[in-house]
Amino acid sequence: MLVLLGFAMIAVFMVLIMTKKLTPVLALIIVPTIFGLFAGAGLGIGPMVMDSMKSMTSTAALLMFAIIYFGLMIDVGLFDPLVRFILRKLGNDPAKVVLGTAILAAAVSLDGDGSTTFILTTAAMLPVYLRLKMSPVVLTCVAGLANGTMNILPWGGPTARAASALKISVSEVFVPMIPSLIAGLVVVFAFAWLLGLQERNRLRAVAPEIWGTGDARMPDAGPSRGGTGTGRFGFGRKVTGPAGGTTAVGSPATGGSSVAVLERAEDRVDGSDSAMAHTALDPNRPTLRPKLQWFNLGLTVAIMVLLVADLVPLPFVFMVGSAIALLVNFPKVKDQSAQLIAHAPSIVAVVSMVMAAAVLTGVLNGTGMVKAMSTWLVQIIPADMGPLMAVITGVLSIPMTFFMSNDAFYFGVLPVLSETAAHYGISAAEMARASITGQPFHLQSPLVPAILLLVSLAKVDLGDHHKKVLWRTAVISLVMLGVGVLTGAIGIG
Repeated sequence: MLVLLGFAMIAVFMVLIMTKKLTPVLALIIVPTIFGLFAGAGLGIGPMVMDSMKSMTSTAALLMFAIIYFGLMIDVGLFDPLVRFILRKLGNDPAKVVLGTAILAAAVSLDGDGSTTFILTTAAMLPVYLRLKMSPVVLTCVAGLANGTMNILPWGGPTARAASALKISVSEVFVPMIPSLIAGLVVVFAFAWLLGLQERNRLRAVAPEIWGTGDARMPDAGPSRGGTGTGRFGFGRKVTGPAGGTTAVGSPATGGSSVAVLERAEDRVDGSDSAMAHTALDPNRPTLRPKLQWFNLGLTVAIMVLLVADLVPLPFVFMVGSAIALLVNFPKVKDQSAQLIAHAPSIVAVVSMVMAAAVLTGVLNGTGMVKAMSTWLVQIIPADMGPLMAVITGVLSIPMTFFMSNDAFYFGVLPVLSETAAHYGISAAEMARASITGQPFHLQSPLVPAILLLVSLAKVDLGDHHKKVLWRTAVISLVMLGVGVLTGAIGIG
């Protein structure tokens, strides 16, 4: 009964948020409560949830103050020069922007921390997506793919857990999986390029006058500009400008990042700025603090160093950082309050989701659903499939690490699977390697605080993120598993 209720609860939850019948917060509260009562939790469901919530408080504090800090830095214009630099390098081609997002997220993921990766990637790339009218869901999808794939690094956590659970060295687990990691990244970049092409086509369809699906006539530039010409606007195409000269759209000559309809030839340089008027990237927004640019940069670098060094608890780092940033950039109490209120919607969204997730984890653990589900999965594996235990473990790691914590899977389920596999000549190292291939999928779970931070910073609905990312992460996990088998890192008994 617990097995059926556990799987049914996960299925109902996913269906409700992906079909948008309920918001993720409501689904995380209502669905587990109903299924927990059916499981016989009774009045004990309250203590189950509260015990789970205690472990969530530091995470909620981290996400809350990280949102305040980086929202503030965007408001004061810290990332505006970075946006302009990225656009100069990537141009106005969405395909290149999305691929650049994947490369950036993969590079930052080398530090092994998902929250840091998503903070930096979103801070750098979200303004670019907004400026080019691209979908932020693509950003969260690509960042999630890259970070999930890189999560098998030895210092990322899952690999260390698998090695500890089976009492083997971390290097013994990771090194043979390097070909699988490379293959996974290749698939990530391929998905990123394809998503970028889809964005390019979508933008051409919804705004052909901007993105250049048809011919456009350059308006009269006036006597001082020397006449007019005609041409096509688009990705890397040429435009016939004043006096018959040509220049590439998106080149420095046209302002680098112009995505607005060019009403006058002399407006080419400022087209992108006018396009962002009355948005979070408005070049004339009153919150800009150009004179404090170097101070804000130094403060942000200091916070990033502390994040990587892990010398001080991360929630406290962002609490102090936010307080200093507010005090220096907005000395007046009225302005400080206005800034906090401005970011309140994002804070409420993410903190409420973290607290609501405690209901799901509390019911799963408190009622014994997780233990029952894992035991059942081990028992239903037919004896004649014993030689395929490593492959089976890799496949099981995809859904199991999605609805349970890594600790529960690696310390509770993996040892049982490994003990069974040993009877068929499959080593513990091979089982550990197979078990980490599900990490790209795991990182998209609503039980992972980092993914909640990502969708909150990008202001993306979790259900929309899941629609775009889940099947792609499943493909990446299976590719990594397949490459592991082909290279002999994951054996068949």
